[in-house]
Amino acid sequence: MAPRTRERKESQSIVQFSSRQFADVVVAAPVGRIDHAAAGELERALTPLSPQSDSGRKALVLDFAGVDYISSVGLRVLMIAAKQTRGNGARIAVAALQPVVAEIFAISRFDNVLELFPSVRGALEKLSAPALAAFDAA
Repeated sequence: MAPRTRERKESQSIVQFSSRQFADVVVAAPVGRIDHAAAGELERALTPLSPQSDSGRKALVLDFAGVDYISSVGLRVLMIAAKQTRGNGARIAVAALQPVVAEIFAISRFDNVLELFPSVRGALEKLSAPALAAFDAA
């Protein structure tokens, strides 16, 4: 009898990531599942985008329209990003949460940790008039 081998199927956890700057606000858009395998990737992508006191950036908006799941490890990455951003005197917000992700944020009380907005435009409207004007012009 031939020995059975079990194939381990690796999770496709590659998070796609893009960002754009609108005046004094950076809008970053991860796409995919932010789970244990992808959290480090997200952290590496967010680190250079965190507004520094000398960068002239006022805020970071995370567009979560393309995020369909976030794990506790992903939430930890967001907590670290929020702490760094606020430490530099800037604001961080999350916009366009999918229903499942919104529920995870509510259960974990992350709706009290980060500013949440129904849309990127809504976030820019509250965070920066010049960024909103640049967003509308794009």
